[in-house]
Amino acid sequence: MERKEEQIIRTEYSEIMQKSYIDYAMSVIISRALPDVRDGLKPVQRRTLYDMYELGIGYDRPYRKCARIVGDTMGKYHPHGDSSIYEALVVMAQEFKKGLPLVDGHGNFGSIEGDGAAAMRYTEARLQKITQTAFLSDLDKNVVDFLPNFDETEKEPEVLPVRLPNLLVNGSDGIAVGMVTSIPPHNLGEVADAVVATIKNKDITTAELTNYVQGPDFPTGGIVVNKDELKAIYETGVGKIKLRGKVQVEQAKGGKMNLVITEIPYTMVGANIGKFLNDVATLVETKKTTDIVDISNQSSKDGIRIVLELRKNADIDNLINMLYKKTRLEDTFGVNMLAVADGRPETLGLKKIIEHHIDFQFEVNTRKYRTLLQKELEKKEIQEGLIKACDVIDLIIEILRGSKNQKQVKECLVNGVTEGIKFKSRNSKKQAAELCFTEAQATAILEMRLYKLIGLEIEALMKEHDITVKNIAKYEDVLNNYDSMAQLIIRELETLKKEYARPRRTSVENAAEAVYEEKKIEEMEVIFLMDRFGYARTIDVPTYERNKEAADAESRYVISCMNTDKICVFTDTGSQHLIKVLDAPFGKFRDKGKPIDNFCNYDSSKEAIVAVESLQKIRMSLLIFGTAQGMVKQVEGAEFDVSKRTIAATKLQEGDKVISVHCMNEAETLVFKTEQGICLRIAIGEIPLQKKTARGVRGIRLGKDDRVEMIYYPTSEADKIILYKEKEIHLDRLRIAGRDTKGTKIRV
Repeated sequence: MERKEEQIIRTEYSEIMQKSYIDYAMSVIISRALPDVRDGLKPVQRRTLYDMYELGIGYDRPYRKCARIVGDTMGKYHPHGDSSIYEALVVMAQEFKKGLPLVDGHGNFGSIEGDGAAAMRYTEARLQKITQTAFLSDLDKNVVDFLPNFDETEKEPEVLPVRLPNLLVNGSDGIAVGMVTSIPPHNLGEVADAVVATIKNKDITTAELTNYVQGPDFPTGGIVVNKDELKAIYETGVGKIKLRGKVQVEQAKGGKMNLVITEIPYTMVGANIGKFLNDVATLVETKKTTDIVDISNQSSKDGIRIVLELRKNADIDNLINMLYKKTRLEDTFGVNMLAVADGRPETLGLKKIIEHHIDFQFEVNTRKYRTLLQKELEKKEIQEGLIKACDVIDLIIEILRGSKNQKQVKECLVNGVTEGIKFKSRNSKKQAAELCFTEAQATAILEMRLYKLIGLEIEALMKEHDITVKNIAKYEDVLNNYDSMAQLIIRELETLKKEYARPRRTSVENAAEAVYEEKKIEEMEVIFLMDRFGYARTIDVPTYERNKEAADAESRYVISCMNTDKICVFTDTGSQHLIKVLDAPFGKFRDKGKPIDNFCNYDSSKEAIVAVESLQKIRMSLLIFGTAQGMVKQVEGAEFDVSKRTIAATKLQEGDKVISVHCMNEAETLVFKTEQGICLRIAIGEIPLQKKTARGVRGIRLGKDDRVEMIYYPTSEADKIILYKEKEIHLDRLRIAGRDTKGTKIRV
């Protein structure tokens, strides 16, 4: 038996990977993430709407469970999970996300404040009227191509025959592989006018189109404040739109004023409303503003209403500018008008999108009217046959009675074959031989019912024939005349505009940059107190002096500083955390304070505090760092004057930790004391000056399993004496040795 040789195709692994990744990327781009420029829909949206159309869930029909819609869509067209389908369905029903909702939702479909929709088993939906009339009509007239679904058991439309530029009206957003799309929604009436203007003038410029399309029209309203930049954005399809919320000033009781936010930037929709409220609360807590007394969210289904209660004589203009500057009440919407055009992703400007829409409308209408024309021509043929048959009905009856079968009759009617047919007279036979009906006419004659011979029925047939002739003339005119087709498209757009257009919600203007003056804080000396549990607070100097003994006894760190200064917290992990003194609560001596975890990045569960000092003092000093593995270095304090809240203060070896951070004073030596009772006294002058990113140099040579326990900097008499196993050790009496030596064992 011959051994079959295994067929192995040898190829470069990198080539296979590259091809596979490109195929995957294109699949995500075309089939998942990006909308088609023709109908402005992603595949999941298109499939969901088409499935609802197939299920007959029209605007005038009862609602159906969303679970049924999702299940049917997933089973027939979109086998990528129910969550993606339901999310698409929910978004198409949310008025605060879509300029023109395509689905009529019944039940809990989420809120503008970020509340999610109820589960699909609880909610119901049906098509909106505009979706049915402007998105899904004429699918039976061969206007678009139908493709096999994923398992080739069903057919689905390649694109929906949308009659309006949905890509602009509803916008789109999506993340593909290596690209992203972000298209803002626009006003239907303005977009329709722009399309009409482009049809009438093919050479129209983008600048001229902006006379019709003022700018984006977000369902949340708000204000676009960079009007002059819109022309460039619409020209290139890329740019940034600056959005602001709308703020009104209302009179309150007692001569006070309230700021009321009635419209928000589109980017604030969802959880960002809650974040905005927190940001405003933070401004008050950090004393960035003292003008706000209270904040309340009174929003409802009727719209956004966030009320800021102000104190008397508040600087309203400055406060509004602060909100724009410090919160998301002013935000940026990144525009990247990327869509699938002619089967590939392309960044499109305003005019390009409109031109693609117009080309698509001409294609759809051409296919529609060709189908209609063909049907009318077929109808005309039948009608003419029946009219002709009525004139010779006696002869046809004679042929029918004289024939043996239906085939004989057809042959006679179509080709005038009279053989085998019995006629009453030679004249009848002669007349029959002259008949020349078409196949379709002959079939219609044979199927014609006798009541059609009634006079009134014949008159109705004649009138119907006249209408058919007029329709044929009309359809041929539309197909053969560009202007007629253009006028038809314009009329359809104007009808849609008249019925569904709404007033603009978003204002478009040029506004000055928001500038506010930060109120200067009165500079004063305070005492920063922190206990052993990490609770910190500040008190004024007179209060400290009155309670000095208790404060020193109860506090681990007592630091005199200015209220405008910062506090440096050094930890055993080699990190430096900065705390603004103003962030620490200022109050009475017996106030507990707040954990420093709350106003800096320090995490008490992962690191331990080694040293705490004011930045002002550190800036003017040299710092000595000492680690458990005996590494030491000097660093200039100015290196720790940074803007970041947390930095790496030193570099550590694996398994090492910081045990000492000391601001240089008059000390000339330092003493290492290890866990095994080894002491080493070295001159500080031997320690090199290094950068904060350095590990340092070895200060003491450690024995096996030994680690540095403490580092002493003896200056006063009290500092020069330590206790080791209940024995006093005079540090100043230790011999000064060289750096990187073993040290001396303490004798007990």
